[in-house]
Amino acid sequence: MYVFTVLGNLCLVTLIGLNSHLHTPMYFFLFNLSFIDLCYSSVFTPKMLAHFTSKKNIISYRGCMTQLYFFCFFGISEAYVLTSMAYDCYVAICNPLLYHVVMSPKVCSSLMLCSYLMAFMDAMAHTGCMLRLLSFCDANTINHYLCDILPLLQLSCTSTYVNELVVFFLVCISVIVPTATIFVSYGFIVSSILRISSTEGRSKAFSTCSSHIVAVSLFFGSGAFMYLQSSSAGSMDEGKISSVFYTNVVPMMNPFIYSLRNRDIKLAVRKTLISSMN
Repeated sequence: MYVFTVLGNLCLVTLIGLNSHLHTPMYFFLFNLSFIDLCYSSVFTPKMLAHFTSKKNIISYRGCMTQLYFFCFFGISEAYVLTSMAYDCYVAICNPLLYHVVMSPKVCSSLMLCSYLMAFMDAMAHTGCMLRLLSFCDANTINHYLCDILPLLQLSCTSTYVNELVVFFLVCISVIVPTATIFVSYGFIVSSILRISSTEGRSKAFSTCSSHIVAVSLFFGSGAFMYLQSSSAGSMDEGKISSVFYTNVVPMMNPFIYSLRNRDIKLAVRKTLISSMN
């Protein structure tokens, strides 16, 4: 899965970077999404693979906190990039004549800057709250395959009430706000599509958004199931199953979801292959 994730996202990043006809707002966001997925899965998977081969599942305290920070940073970045992509779909379908004005390079860059800034602040808050915990118990054994927030809170010997409040508050912002924005955007999109008279036009408009809807459903659905619950042992065991989706399956599937039915990507692949052969 990790090999497919790296190759798929690396190919998309390379294709979009090399082909000038893909330098549009939609592919600008897809470029960033692929870059984030590549980094996101690389935060913990190489360490996990090393554990499989060495059969020693050990990580240092500093390594764990570093992993937690970057895991939060890239995970939250992805949530906001998917939100920006929903807004891009909304403008493309609901205001096509103003698309190039509304989605100017400056606007696209500002949306990405805000996404990374929000991710930076949230990741700092999560990591800072974790560092305030004075000690860990239960033989320091993390009930997870990475240093995630709730499994670490489960190990604390001190009160985690403040931490859980911060987690709930920040996760609500990072999940509910983007999800609400996406739902509102798609409400307008569906309304506009239903007003299209031709069946072919409606089908084309729906196919434009279908890839994004699948990616959003997988990422936000599994993420909400993991974080919007208590940090009990039973919920952690269930959460590990859902976390497989947003940590491994989604980064692997995104390149396939966005490229298999995309003519521009297929054209870029042909051009790149032909130029490399010549």
